Amino acid sequence: MAPNRIIIDTDPGVDDVLAMLLAFSAKPEELEIMMLSITFGNVDVQNCLRNIITLFHYIEKEKTWRKENGRPEGFETLNVRKPIVAIGAEEPLAEHMMVADFFHGIDGLGGIHHSHPHLTPSETWKSLFKPAPEAISTEEATALQTVKDQHSLFTPSLKPAHEEMLQILRENEPDTITIVAVGPLTNLAIAAAADPETFLRVKEVVVMGGAVNMPGNPPNLSLFLSPSVTSIPIPPFNLIKQPNTPLRRALNLNNQMTPGAEFNTYADSVASARVFALTSPNPKTTMPPTLSRKGQLAPYPDKLSRQLKLKLFPLDITTPHKLPETFFNTHISSSSLVSSPLAQWATLFLNSTFDKIYSLNSHLPRENLGLEMHDPLTVWYALSASDPSWKFTEGEDIRVETAGQWTRGCCIVERRNRVVRDRTESLEEEVVGDAGGWGDSRRGNRLQRCLETPGFDKFAGVLMDRVFGEV
Repeated sequence: MAPNRIIIDTDPGVDDVLAMLLAFSAKPEELEIMMLSITFGNVDVQNCLRNIITLFHYIEKEKTWRKENGRPEGFETLNVRKPIVAIGAEEPLAEHMMVADFFHGIDGLGGIHHSHPHLTPSETWKSLFKPAPEAISTEEATALQTVKDQHSLFTPSLKPAHEEMLQILRENEPDTITIVAVGPLTNLAIAAAADPETFLRVKEVVVMGGAVNMPGNPPNLSLFLSPSVTSIPIPPFNLIKQPNTPLRRALNLNNQMTPGAEFNTYADSVASARVFALTSPNPKTTMPPTLSRKGQLAPYPDKLSRQLKLKLFPLDITTPHKLPETFFNTHISSSSLVSSPLAQWATLFLNSTFDKIYSLNSHLPRENLGLEMHDPLTVWYALSASDPSWKFTEGEDIRVETAGQWTRGCCIVERRNRVVRDRTESLEEEVVGDAGGWGDSRRGNRLQRCLETPGFDKFAGVLMDRVFGEV
């Protein structure tokens, strides 16, 4: 059994695809991927699902190509277990839905499905996510089996993602499954509300999200890149989707900036707040207020058997980890990779992404540009959690704002250097001058925030060598 067995909750997305490729490149003794849980986020759920299907399609093509060319096939963890793929939340718990397709493209991969439709697998895969007809002819059964054979690296699920997540946690021993969440936390919040004790069987939840000691997603294009920071975070969100309708309308970019919030916590701040609350000795003390017009999730019980262990990877630590365009192109243009199906596919959507970055920063030298690898960093941790180079805070009280007019999704932390105090009075009793229970040992969240990694400059090489092979 691999020391790290993970569920990846994802909204692919360019950097999500890189994160999954890194995970699948693991050896069986390093990592076992139990499930891909899909959520809205960078784009809508159906585009996210198509990107995952296409990812598996190119892994299959790559494995065949490598075998034919006498190269190690790689992606060995997929030989041990076919991960479940399950569709989850289509919109946030309470707010309007925001997407980041301004940066990732309307399909999440720079528009590659529209610009290169011949590279997208036939949509026959959609039948895998529909119940089989009760009465099915021999020809139809044969056609369905053909589709299954064409997509043999994963197990499609007809259950909602949160139900599959709970089933995996229920069927495995406590503290053996890690959830790596690289999108909005809606699926996790729904699972935790449905069965909190089963959810708390998780070993830990690793979250890419939030911004603690730095601004959120940049408030204007000129701040995307500076001569000393050769990379670019996810840009502002330019589209809004009204709940329960397919309609979108473009908003003025000036109305879409948020100087305090990172995208994932902004996209569903209520879900983030609810999941973070499970790290508290008394979750009700940090639960978000009732805001939703779409119905509420159930409150947590007053007594829970344990607190959630959550490790947070905010923009503070993910931002410096980048994939420079020049480094990527140098690696991928090696003669040994020139005919690699995976390299050809990745080059198309990454070049589109680098073009987008340059279009936003054309006043800067293109050779200085790079893609920040927010989501892949969490997978690097999952792969190498025993490395002592990873450093985290202990029991940090970080809360997500859900009700502020300008601060939705912001991470609020105690910055007054107050000593944590043990209280004896009841939680309901008011403590003068201590609104919110900051500094109260019975209240507040207890997150571990990543402070140090094995190396900012090391990561790009690790990812490229693992995913595409050493050159």
